[in-house]
Amino acid sequence: MSLKRDHNIIGIMLVAGVGMLAFYRGAKKVEQVILPNNQVDTMARTAWGEARGEGATGMQAVLNVIMNRVKKGGWWGATPAEVCKKKSQFSCWNASDPNYAKLLAVNDNDESFRSAKMLAESAYAGTLPDITGGATNYVNLSALKSVPSWVKNMTKTAQIGNHTFYV
Repeated sequence: MSLKRDHNIIGIMLVAGVGMLAFYRGAKKVEQVILPNNQVDTMARTAWGEARGEGATGMQAVLNVIMNRVKKGGWWGATPAEVCKKKSQFSCWNASDPNYAKLLAVNDNDESFRSAKMLAESAYAGTLPDITGGATNYVNLSALKSVPSWVKNMTKTAQIGNHTFYV
């Protein structure tokens, strides 16, 4: 088989950051395959790490905040993974947080992680209802010694489990 202009050769193109794989035969697109999405995985790990003790509703609320931040853009980041891993925003991603090692190790054997993944897929697809009233922030006040200073400039939108949500 010659590599010169052989139109039977199948080329593969990975669109970086999107999770799409396209197959080409010559210059003609043959098929497209969706690859596993690290955006969804990061979202699921964040929801699980932040709110697994709050059940599916609590994890949904965290996912709502992630997507609300993506919609607002700017400082928070342009993608769910950027939003989730923004420094000092979701404590479960802090290397010093007790949840960090757990969130890296969790897998589909954990029922609540499977639930977080399903919710994250729905959030990423834009079909997960926002139960937070458009919140871009939340805090578990019972876990803190004092109320964070940023709260005074925010409007409370919801109380879901131990988390208070703000916009």
